[in-house]
Amino acid sequence: MAAALVLGLLVGGVLGLVGAGGSIIAVPALVYGVGMSTHEAIPSALLVVGASSIAAVLPRIRTGISWRIALRVGAAGIPAAWAGAAVGRLVNDTVLMLAFAVIMIAAGIRMLSPVRETASRDETGRNSFLRSHLLQSLTVGLGIGFLTGLLGVGGGFLIVPALTIFLGLSMAQAVGTSLIIIAINSAAGFTAHAAGYSPDWITTLAFAIPAIIGSLVAGRVAHKLNNKHVRIAFASLVFIVAATVMTSTIVSIVN
Repeated sequence: MAAALVLGLLVGGVLGLVGAGGSIIAVPALVYGVGMSTHEAIPSALLVVGASSIAAVLPRIRTGISWRIALRVGAAGIPAAWAGAAVGRLVNDTVLMLAFAVIMIAAGIRMLSPVRETASRDETGRNSFLRSHLLQSLTVGLGIGFLTGLLGVGGGFLIVPALTIFLGLSMAQAVGTSLIIIAINSAAGFTAHAAGYSPDWITTLAFAIPAIIGSLVAGRVAHKLNNKHVRIAFASLVFIVAATVMTSTIVSIVN
């Protein structure tokens, strides 16, 4: 129970600070810290991360959210999340955790890479830009949605750079918009995994409530922290967890 409380707070804090990474930490935390199986941890993580994303976005509403992009990318991700969940049912826990470790390494590298913001546009230019980039929105939504359903990964570490580089949002807008997309994808992924899912509600709530509180608090203080330092700290944490996941999984294969 204590592990669930502490790890939930960590997941929520990460999500509130960088608008990404909560689910990257959540599934390994539930598997290795709380003792769930991978197939139990994925829907539990989606439930927790979805709720935490909604909480984390509240302090960011005033910084601006592109609802049009959020709904467009999120809608594309819904059928992809269902497809990812269907594929995930055919894959054993070992393969899923190895895939998770690879995704975590990619997330850490992505967080250490600078995110390029495009120049701002007036309203007419922005509308034209969004129309011309409908394909990118759908592609991002499909890719992130599939990962969400397959691994329980919200994909914020990919969504934020995609929103800034390909869809022209500022960093502040991208983080808030990413949280909306994560919430939509998490809901879709959870519904895909819900059949036959019997959660341990005491453990799940012990994990979820601190995560929601952590995301709210972190979201309110995020603007006061050095973004570069936050990203380096997050990447370091992800690399450590990835190494732990990969080592534990390989040891289990050998044994």
